[in-house]
Amino acid sequence: MIDVRSLSRRFGPLVAVDDVSFSVEKGVVAGLLGPNGAGKTTTLRMLTGCLGTTAGTISIDGNDLAEAPDAARRALGYLPETPPLYVDMTVRGYLDHAARLRRVPGATRRAAVDRALERTDLTAVAGRLIGHLSKGFRQRVGIAQALVHEPPVLVLDEPTSGLDPAQMAQVRALIASLRGDHTILLSTHLLSEVTASCDRVLILVGGRLVADGTEEELRARSGLGRTIALRLGGDPVACAEELVVLDGVEDVTRDGDRLLVRLEGDDDVRPAVHAIAARHALLASVPQDGLEHVFQAALGGGP
Repeated sequence: MIDVRSLSRRFGPLVAVDDVSFSVEKGVVAGLLGPNGAGKTTTLRMLTGCLGTTAGTISIDGNDLAEAPDAARRALGYLPETPPLYVDMTVRGYLDHAARLRRVPGATRRAAVDRALERTDLTAVAGRLIGHLSKGFRQRVGIAQALVHEPPVLVLDEPTSGLDPAQMAQVRALIASLRGDHTILLSTHLLSEVTASCDRVLILVGGRLVADGTEEELRARSGLGRTIALRLGGDPVACAEELVVLDGVEDVTRDGDRLLVRLEGDDDVRPAVHAIAARHALLASVPQDGLEHVFQAALGGGP
């Protein structure tokens, strides 16, 4: 549904996006993860036709963005980082306006607006001015305008940026409800966003794509999923001596206030590692197989 090949964007001497290639299959929610300034927004703006490319090709639902721009744009809905809202319009009026811009036929326009209101849980505030809504509701209105013409592809730039925890949970639940019906690419700098909402992870650093896959695949490639960290306490020396000779343990190293136990890949050894740690009164283990450690590895850090 989304296919990007050798995408690049330069602003004079600055290379914002550098030879990026990836694809997102039908019904998948993919997260474009990276620190601020990684090139995420620039990539999404090129994908949606809002910004020209320096090099590369983009295909949306089988339509080449350069050769068939109208068809490619009709196939996607876009939520920019700042939703394009008119605060002096009602929610329904604004969505009707968005549907007209998207050339939704007059005979089906009201039904399309009603459907977008229902899917984003905005029916109760349909008659209210957008300017009187909370930030969480405004974000939902932004998603509703991206949905109103029922596009197969949704591109969401930082969809939970600036929201409080309750509002973030609401938007994440909304994205989850859209999974399968739409192919979704969202950008974020929040690890929790990707873990909560995404099937695939694309990690962008310095304008380059440095990792692409499911969270499990990235953990396996990095090897971080085979490391257990134990906080020091009791007798770490005796614990390390016992662990290092345990079948299934590759290595044990000291890292500040932790023991890092690297496994050979057999998950069955984990209970034995925890039993030895408990016997030597080490404190609770720290998981080393989460996305945070994969991300740090992609940035060039360690576990």
